[in-house]
Amino acid sequence: MSNLNFKHLRYFWTVAKAGSIAAASQHLHLTPQAISGQLSELADRLGVELFRRVGRGLELTDAGRRVFSYADEIFALGNELLEVALDQTARKSLPLRVGIAGSVPKSIAYRVVEPALRLDPSVRLVCREGQLTLMLAEMAVHRLDLVIADRPMPANLNVRGYSHRLGESDLTVFGAPELTRVLGSEFPALLDRAPFLLPGEEFAARSKLIDWLEKRQLYPRIVGEFDDGALLKAFGQAGAGLFVAPTVIAGYVRQQYAVEAVGRIEAVTEQFYAITTERRLLHPAVAAIVQATQHELFAQPRRDGAGGAASRQKG
Repeated sequence: MSNLNFKHLRYFWTVAKAGSIAAASQHLHLTPQAISGQLSELADRLGVELFRRVGRGLELTDAGRRVFSYADEIFALGNELLEVALDQTARKSLPLRVGIAGSVPKSIAYRVVEPALRLDPSVRLVCREGQLTLMLAEMAVHRLDLVIADRPMPANLNVRGYSHRLGESDLTVFGAPELTRVLGSEFPALLDRAPFLLPGEEFAARSKLIDWLEKRQLYPRIVGEFDDGALLKAFGQAGAGLFVAPTVIAGYVRQQYAVEAVGRIEAVTEQFYAITTERRLLHPAVAAIVQATQHELFAQPRRDGAGGAASRQKG
């Protein structure tokens, strides 16, 4: 649609945000009649009805909502373009758009991305978080440069992508001090009938963790299941139950949530990947992330304070 009138599109966008032509006319400093006429021209050009009247206001149709979504993104990019043109620092920065699967711990996501922030020229970072399939769909249409996930590229998705393995970590079991004091037995026997917070189904190592428990005939009492890892840890901090986190961030988890490591499950590992549309890493920030993460974060998994109870008691 090479002759789409972007002035008409902005009028539509403003009316949709304001909720009525009368309110939009005050923002645009135009008469309601002028706006109404140009909205009609846009609707005719697109071949769809954009609004339906509800009382004295207007409501977007289904087609209108789709058009509004595109218009919103178009004008957001336009504003960003103006900022970049006016800001010399922003103009020199390298954009990096990262999608983070919700099952990846926030502290690991930061440590994976952090090497890119050391680059010169500097990186302008945009982070998105959500389900892995949604993040990969965004990457497929070039809205993301890479996706950080706890599993490789799913084979059943019709999306071209390449998985770059960053590293892996086994799991450590944590609990609030008031909870760990009342647990009997040694690890891993203490897990049997103990209150436990289970990661949600998006957690890639969930099935391996459940298999590990069943093979050892350990049946913790599942207090709750959590898709959000930070929320799970908050409940663990409050003493609601034991929980697992990657051993590579054991020191951070102990300090941040004031919990104790009660044991380490070396037989269950969680892997982490950078997924891109490139087989060869051409984006300098992505290349820096993969190289630094492989050689720093996962090279020595015990250097982040994973010792103590976690290293003495193993499963």
